[in-house]
Amino acid sequence: MTHKTYTLDDLIQLSSLQHFVYCTRQCALIHIEQVWSENLFTAQGRIMHDKADSNKFESRRDVRIDYSVPMRSLRLGLIGKADVVEFHRQADGTWLPFPVEYKRGKPKIDDCDKVQLCAQAICLEEMLNVDIPAGALFYGQTRRREDVVFDERLRTETEEIAHKVHELIAGGVTPQAEYAKKCEKCSLLELCMPKTCGKPRSAKRYLLAAMEAE
Repeated sequence: MTHKTYTLDDLIQLSSLQHFVYCTRQCALIHIEQVWSENLFTAQGRIMHDKADSNKFESRRDVRIDYSVPMRSLRLGLIGKADVVEFHRQADGTWLPFPVEYKRGKPKIDDCDKVQLCAQAICLEEMLNVDIPAGALFYGQTRRREDVVFDERLRTETEEIAHKVHELIAGGVTPQAEYAKKCEKCSLLELCMPKTCGKPRSAKRYLLAAMEAE
């Protein structure tokens, strides 16, 4: 499938891909309606990211670690920052990037975190003209890294998600709420109101309720 090359004016936040895979309505609320609210989970995640951003870089023999690395891709129309990019010295003396993203909780059953990490790798590949085979997700709840291989399936999914997010934002329409168990951990729960906004109400039921309230 062929897609256009985006301009600087078209760039969207790289993090929007993670939001889209997790919940398209959450993505629209944040990136179309500019709505944001912090709860315990986002606060803990922000603290983890602040720690990752606290240093500029450090070196450990054959590994250089850069923090809060800015990146972009005109092919996918993305802009953002990576929490950490490790540069591993190769046998020929070159340095291979290895992106590492910090997450508050534990590994998820969907690919939302993997898509975000893969998008970072694609940005770095475009910027540095290299091939990046893998990266890692670090989860605060398990205190462990999960290696992620950027195979063809994940790359294709990431590219398709990027273009779908562009279409969502360009369309400017926020999807209807649909309640799911994961909603309880979303910082936008009180603003989204999935248990009420997701249920269509007829005009008759609305008028009856209004009359009973008088």
